[in-house]
Amino acid sequence: MSDGEERVKESVSELPPPESQQDRADPLFLATPIPLSDHPAAVYLTSLSSGSQRTMRWALDTIASLLTAGTGNHLTLDWGQLRYRHCMLVRNLLKNRYAAVTANKMLAALRRTLEEAYRLDAMSAADYNKAIAFPNLPLPSQQKLRGRALSASEIDLLLALCEADPSPKGVRDTALIAVLRGTGMRRGELVALEMRDYEAKTGKLTIRQGKGGKFREVYLAQEAKPWLKEWLSLRSQASPSGPLFCRIRRGGHLHPETQMDGGSIFRILEERRQQIEAMEMEHFSPHDLRRTLCSELLEVEDIATVQQIAGHASPATTVRYDRRGEKAKKRAANRVGFRQPQTPSNE
Repeated sequence: MSDGEERVKESVSELPPPESQQDRADPLFLATPIPLSDHPAAVYLTSLSSGSQRTMRWALDTIASLLTAGTGNHLTLDWGQLRYRHCMLVRNLLKNRYAAVTANKMLAALRRTLEEAYRLDAMSAADYNKAIAFPNLPLPSQQKLRGRALSASEIDLLLALCEADPSPKGVRDTALIAVLRGTGMRRGELVALEMRDYEAKTGKLTIRQGKGGKFREVYLAQEAKPWLKEWLSLRSQASPSGPLFCRIRRGGHLHPETQMDGGSIFRILEERRQQIEAMEMEHFSPHDLRRTLCSELLEVEDIATVQQIAGHASPATTVRYDRRGEKAKKRAANRVGFRQPQTPSNE
């Protein structure tokens, strides 16, 4: 049993087990199966990318399990029957079992599913508005932005290490790090890129499967293009189509039609980090390269531009990447213009 399943089991134990389905004050099970096109949870999950679907399906299964004493899942629960009291119960149980960041993501899945229930006429507007009125869990200040930004010397070491590797993996990993560092895209977005998504002349990368299924375009810095060009020179020999970054098997054999996954990106960066002997590099994740870019761009660009590059749904999320601190505030204050005060006359 996984840690998540164990936590769900513990949470379920806090609920009074019903004697039977008929004895429930609020029966939450679907009386009969309904088509997936009419099912709130199924409709919501279909709108997500494949990676997000797995995460949010687990979240909805967990919530359904909490509400049915461990006997229901996201497809058997009648989401249209949920009311404010059910949602607050879920919130309080999640609060005791998960970190605030994780619990809030699960609550976001609950809200979106209830929204689909309303759109599908499975619940009234009044019931929907009351049900989603539960607040998110407060985030401790140290959890508002986990991870770290990498220094320029650390990124240079990573790139130099990969450049020194003459194998196909070395060429691929150099380009991979350059794209992550240069565009700030998520690892799920990176592995979903196809050969057709890169325009060499302009450096434009088209992200067709962004978070929430959103589409956006970003541009690779001029200095990073040679690394991607070298990889594409090797990659196109195997096939002109397929994933931009493909798997490489033993012996350096490219599998041009086999897409990598997000876990592979994490493992590649960790292996490269461990190979650096010149310094003990602190652990970092692929998302830290995204943090690095956002933090740097906020020094020179407005929040709206950085938000578009990062693909954030809200500027409030972008602000969380701002690590300029008090120095930036002081610089901003000194830019405010005032005329010099008149020198008092000496009488």
